[in-house]
Formats: sequence, structure tokens, C-alpha cells
Amino acid sequence: MQDVLASLFQHTALTAGVTVRVAVNFMPDQSRVDAGRWFWVYHIRIENHREDTVQLRSRHWRITDSRGMVNIVDGEGVVGESPVLAPGQTHDYVSGCELMTNHGTMEGHYTFARADGTLFEVAIPFFPLAAPAPTVG
Repeated sequence: MQDVLASLFQHTALTAGVTVRVAVNFMPDQSRVDAGRWFWVYHIRIENHREDTVQLRSRHWRITDSRGMVNIVDGEGVVGESPVLAPGQTHDYVSGCELMTNHGTMEGHYTFARADGTLFEVAIPFFPLAAPAPTVG
């Protein structure tokens, strides 16, 4: 079952024993293309393959639209949580991104803390945000 679920994630990065997997989907029902707004939902799974417990402390995102406009987003935790992951544990969450262009990219990193308080960064894989081409009737 774990392998089946892992296959749903299109983008993966492994850093210091922590795997980050991303699945992204364009949401036409939540987009307002006529107003120049496109919306995507992304599902993130964080897996602790280390031998120690770690806690996610912060996130850093670099969001780039197809015009080259870059938005940096920094904040504590993820969707209001700072999950603690024991060895073998995972944490899943879903969030979204709106752009003013129909294509873009996201990438970044999480900052984790070890039990002794030392911090380390874990890569969030680069992934595209791409709306399908409009259908011509």
C-alpha cells in the first residue's frame, strides 16, 4: 500500500534522511482565468528515515510565475503545525498556490530541529505549476 501511495507523488527530494514528496494539481473550479488567476493544490508528504526524532520548525518557498516574478514565502511550521516526526513517521498536509499567470514553479526548504536543538535544512523538490491549455470551442 505504501508503494501505491508513493507513486501518487510526482516530485521527490531526500536530504539528511528526510524525504519530501509532492503531488500537485491544477484546480480549474477554483481558478478565475478570466480575471487572470490560476490556482493549484499541492499535497506534501514528509517522511523521517532518520534514526532520531525531528521537528519541522519553518518553511521557505520560492514561487516563480511565468513572467519571472518571484515571491518568497517564509513562515513557522506548515499550515499551522510544527509536526514532530519519530523515526519511520510521516506527516501529510495540503496547501495551495494562486498565480497571476497560467504557469510557474515552486521550490524551497524546511528547517528541522534535532532533539538537541540543532537545526538543519531539508529540500522541498522543484515542481511546476502548469494549467492545461484552454480548449477552443
